[in-house]
Amino acid sequence: MVQMAPYNLSFFFVFFLLDCSFFPSVSANDGLQEVLEEHKIDLKRRCERVAEGIDEKGSRTLLNRIYTELYITEGQSEEVNTQHEVKQLERASKIQNLHDSPIRCQDIFKALADQHGAIRVVLTNGVAGVGKTFSVQKFTLDWAEGLENQDVSVVVLLSFRELNLIRDQQHSLLTLLHVFHPTLQKLPAEKLDVLKILFIFDGLDESRLSLDFINSQLVSDITQKSSVNVLLVNLIKGNLLPSALIWITSRPAAANRIPLSCVSRITEVRGFTDAQKEEYFRRRFSNEEEKASRIISHIKTSRSLFIMCGIPVFCWITATVLENLLTTEQTGELPKTMTDMYSHFLLVQTLRKKNKYDEGHETSPQELTKADRKILLKLGRLAFEHLEKGNILFYQDDLELCGLDVTEASVFSGVCTEIFKRENVFFQKPVYCFVHLSIQEFLAAVYMLHCLTSKNRECIKTSLDVFLKKATEKSLCSRNGNLDLFVRFLHGLSVESNQRIMGGLIGQMTNSSDTVQKVTNNLKEMNTDDISPERSINIFHCLMEIKDLSVYQEIQQFLKSENRSEKKLSEIQCSALAYMLQMSEEVQDELDLDKYNTTVEGRLRLIPAMRNCKKISGNFSSGYLNLYPVCFCSNVCSLLRLEHCRLSENSCTSLVSALKSNPSHLTELDLSCNDLKDTGVNELCGFLQMPLCKLQTLKLSELSCAFLALALKFNPSNMTELDLGQNNLQDAGVKQLCGFLQAPLCKLQILR
Repeated sequence: MVQMAPYNLSFFFVFFLLDCSFFPSVSANDGLQEVLEEHKIDLKRRCERVAEGIDEKGSRTLLNRIYTELYITEGQSEEVNTQHEVKQLERASKIQNLHDSPIRCQDIFKALADQHGAIRVVLTNGVAGVGKTFSVQKFTLDWAEGLENQDVSVVVLLSFRELNLIRDQQHSLLTLLHVFHPTLQKLPAEKLDVLKILFIFDGLDESRLSLDFINSQLVSDITQKSSVNVLLVNLIKGNLLPSALIWITSRPAAANRIPLSCVSRITEVRGFTDAQKEEYFRRRFSNEEEKASRIISHIKTSRSLFIMCGIPVFCWITATVLENLLTTEQTGELPKTMTDMYSHFLLVQTLRKKNKYDEGHETSPQELTKADRKILLKLGRLAFEHLEKGNILFYQDDLELCGLDVTEASVFSGVCTEIFKRENVFFQKPVYCFVHLSIQEFLAAVYMLHCLTSKNRECIKTSLDVFLKKATEKSLCSRNGNLDLFVRFLHGLSVESNQRIMGGLIGQMTNSSDTVQKVTNNLKEMNTDDISPERSINIFHCLMEIKDLSVYQEIQQFLKSENRSEKKLSEIQCSALAYMLQMSEEVQDELDLDKYNTTVEGRLRLIPAMRNCKKISGNFSSGYLNLYPVCFCSNVCSLLRLEHCRLSENSCTSLVSALKSNPSHLTELDLSCNDLKDTGVNELCGFLQMPLCKLQTLKLSELSCAFLALALKFNPSNMTELDLGQNNLQDAGVKQLCGFLQAPLCKLQILR
């Protein structure tokens, strides 16, 4: 043992006294700590209460009382920027429990076990109302209360809605902080470089800033004034405060405004899992267990309602409606379709307004007054005109163009809500939005049907069945399905029961049996030859909204039958079957398209069902791949047979692109008897070289071995079976393949 010399403590004490400048003074630390504590108190005050949908004084609820953990995952779903948000929600409902590892919102900057390096910029996607802002507020509240992420010194919470109002002003990063967080005005500028700061920018999809990441001016000084756009770009790129953490939330369609080169991690908020949906209702009705159980039981009877409850805002809408119906003990069926639910919701919100503002008036408790109808139709016009433009935020000028004044819009706070906090004197310009995009789509449908039935308007001159047919055809031509839910509401509102709920808002509509039959036949016979299979499913949804269950019941019987090949399926039946298989709670063992007795077009409509199957087989044409390649690489699929499909080089490119977007679930791929040529094989090898590729069995023919051998050697540890029959490899090809066979990590068991 080596004995160490005793320390001269007096020397170190003297050195400490002489070099006090090395440490911040006690008073300085006290002053800084006081500023930070004041900032935490302010953020806690901002975040501890939230509004579910409506935003009135007295309507806010403690976040911790209602917050239910959301399902957040690493990465994002395929087609995340090209599908209507309801379609994305349906997709998320199927894949959330299969393979992904969830991330708590409090752990958004913590690397997973297999990740290395710091995470500086996080981009979080999620459809409207799915809980992005609640996640941000929960993160901030937990930090402010000292519960989580205490390694972060300062959290700066900003919304793009607020930033829009100063987009034409000049600010430095320092003054920007002072404007939005006055508690930080006492924070010394020099401390910003040494403190660990987290900037949260909520709602990128609502930004009206240009965010030019290519030609933007360079700013690296926190006191240098520039436009808000330039400041944000430099902050995200790391030119300003390079050590600062950045968290950006966005709806999917706007996420690509941030270059991936600037992003360390992409996450996706997928809303509630099935278990979390139940937890939400039980927490909301914690003192009324029987009511919570009845609501949960009811929403499970409707697949479309249960799927939509993955969005917290829709849970709030559902709870609002069903609580009212169960409390008032109204007779009749509880809402079963989307249109049923939204019709009741609009009525409930209107009657709430009436009880609050119209006390003393003698009106029926369940009727819309003439004034109610007038204001709702103005909101409907606003909804429709801006739905076509893709706008979700409205300003006072927008309201006035539709004949609305601010007082009218404020009264209907459950439908059109003022979203800025009044205590911020700096922001006196109110901004409006509908509680959720689906509310805007519903009111737009109400307005359009009013125009159809109104004798005083000449904007639409046609019969109901022709009008609905043209609207459906127009929606099917939309690439991303942005009018799908709008069209579903149009059909649902044509049902007499929903017209009664709306209290004359729509007007007198011809509901003869002949008209209803025409609407039904138009849907069942609609031509979708040039429409993707996924988009065609909305026709089935429209049938469900008009409560025509014939196709649904036919497919239920088909699924129960033993001799399925004897039953010839129509195209609409194939769409219904695809949807029911895709959304089934049970993963299908195999989908062999050749076993279904239908037309080529009908078989094409079955393709979406592949998302929920372990094995996929059938005689696919190359056109299938070109039209809908992404279905061939679903999260569930473990086997894909595409032999004898006459795949072209272009088809191979489409397929490989889809496989690369989701590489970890496919375990067997049969591409034998296809002339892929060197270009196609080279494309395939790019997929095989991906570290996440888990392919175990591969069958190929008509290939050159050079590219394949190199790819297998690069990633040799998963392949257990390789079938290269019907290939004239020659000695050179076999020699190239031996490089893979000699690799120490090669696990190949079968070679043909």
